[in-house]
Amino acid sequence: MSKKHKKNPKAAPVERSSADLLAANIAELKRLFPEAVAEGKVDFAKLRAVLGDEVDDRPERYSFTWAGKRDAIRLLQTPSRATLVPAPEESVDFDSTNNVFIEGENLEVLKLLYKSYAGRVKMIYIDPPYNTGNDFIYPDNFTDPLDTYLKLTGQKDSEGNLLTSNPESSGRYHSAWLTMMYPRLFVARQLLREDGVIFVSIDDNEVHDLRFLMNEVFGEENFVATIVWQKKYAVASDDQGIGSMHDYIVAFSRGPDFDRGFLPRTEKQFARYVNPDNDPRGDWASDNYLSNKNKDQRPTLYYPIEHPKTGAQVWPPEHAVWRYSRAKHEQMVKEKRLYWGPDRTYERPRLKRFRNELKDGVVPSTWWPHTDAGHNDEAKKQLAALMGNPSTFSTPKPVRLLRRLLQIGATEPDCLVLDFFAGSCVTTHAVLELNREDGGRRQFIMVQLPEAIPADSLARKSGYQTIADIGKERIRRVIKKLKDDAKGKLALKHGDAPEDLGFKVFKLAESNYRPWSGVENTDGEAYAKTMEMYIDPLLPGWDATNVIHEVAMKEGYSLTCGIEKVEGVAGNTVHRVTDADKGQSFLICLDDKLKDKAIKTMDLNKDHLFICRDAALTDAQAANLALQCKLKTI
Repeated sequence: MSKKHKKNPKAAPVERSSADLLAANIAELKRLFPEAVAEGKVDFAKLRAVLGDEVDDRPERYSFTWAGKRDAIRLLQTPSRATLVPAPEESVDFDSTNNVFIEGENLEVLKLLYKSYAGRVKMIYIDPPYNTGNDFIYPDNFTDPLDTYLKLTGQKDSEGNLLTSNPESSGRYHSAWLTMMYPRLFVARQLLREDGVIFVSIDDNEVHDLRFLMNEVFGEENFVATIVWQKKYAVASDDQGIGSMHDYIVAFSRGPDFDRGFLPRTEKQFARYVNPDNDPRGDWASDNYLSNKNKDQRPTLYYPIEHPKTGAQVWPPEHAVWRYSRAKHEQMVKEKRLYWGPDRTYERPRLKRFRNELKDGVVPSTWWPHTDAGHNDEAKKQLAALMGNPSTFSTPKPVRLLRRLLQIGATEPDCLVLDFFAGSCVTTHAVLELNREDGGRRQFIMVQLPEAIPADSLARKSGYQTIADIGKERIRRVIKKLKDDAKGKLALKHGDAPEDLGFKVFKLAESNYRPWSGVENTDGEAYAKTMEMYIDPLLPGWDATNVIHEVAMKEGYSLTCGIEKVEGVAGNTVHRVTDADKGQSFLICLDDKLKDKAIKTMDLNKDHLFICRDAALTDAQAANLALQCKLKTI
């Protein structure tokens, strides 16, 4: 190997894979307990000594486990060596949008997203396989999950169908589902903001296991609620036993900072507000003036008040007290906020709440009837009206359901929403419609496996090959509909930014970097030939745009970062990659040789990150650049 191809010790290499979650956890453990970590290894004896009595190693201690849990943890700890390849031809406004659709196996994708999006997602919604016996279970290969995905999607030769159902006769029926869900939920938690929330749709088959699993991943103290959603409006005549009318939505927060949003009041709820006594403040509704505490619990709220008609002293019942203190009550009387009924005939007063003083919406409850949140049949009709393929999904979710979840969890107008079991992309449909309604700029990341559609389905006959194809087309049609609806109207803006009606498409693929397979033959000539192959780690036929996107993603840049050619650089092609969300950028040159005049015209300094191919540098250039700027090489 020539001298100029020796690896420069002053130039750091670019990242070749996704973040190592195990290493990240060890680093966090070292930050908290430095004495328990040495040379990258955890000393459990020292950790036990530090924690003392807080360590519970009793054989019968409370725990949740299943067959395959170790495999799930091992899979989680395996970094992804894949990449995400941009597909501008399948996108809408690729260069300007902040929305993303990713076609690929979701665990590999989540690992790739980790470095760029950790702690940035406000709300996650997923509708995973319910494990009813016919649902497909993702075929996690613990040694090479990317290879399994490439075979599954026809990018490599394979035998048989790699997506398999999970019948109840399986010896690991529940375990297989838990093993599939665990690593995905674990990475999902890392992507959430400290005030973020995750909603997971499920039915009776796995709701109990899901709750145990999420207790472990998120911590049972972060349980928010289990919502019961009425998915049907009638029991089917062919239902066996007692007909199931509901699904569940299990909600957990990342931490204690989650502050749920309110649901908007409906016209039915506003109808309660009337003005029977012609109060000049307008329509009002009466509320209970009693508290649910008793006089032993709140003795200061147990006192008599005067009836305005009879002058008698009125006490609350012994099992209750008044809502307010004496001083606050006197203020209510002065402001004429108590209602004693027609002709003041009530025994105890009611509290007037005026419609024009309403600020917040309605506190969400855990019971969501179909009249408020839609049902499966409504969702099928919505999809059919938009796409013309009603038979593809047996239990799709209605837009109204997702809208309610967004109003509770995605309360900020410019927050990020993630769905990594995207299906027909109803989450995107709801995000775009809600943005149009309230002027928000919520962004989305959708992830969907390109699962083949059955050949005899209407969707397949309509030209859709995979579930991912349907999801992408639904987004395009929703965007077109919103654009058509806005024709002739003033352009909607959030602040100074226009409405974002676009999305970038990326596809999971093999890395542009040559995988290291080792040297089988130690013979000098064979060894030299093998090492010569790795002078340039990029695979033959590499595409510059794809390489730049892979470098950016694995260096922690968002998928929505901007890429532009730098003008005025002499002798070389240089691009600037900018992540506006993170306020960072770097310069990259992928030419075979870097010219001295290019280095001069780039005018690099200590704050600049410059990336190029290692083989393109001479030793002198590498040494000078390492002193001049932050240098990384491919």
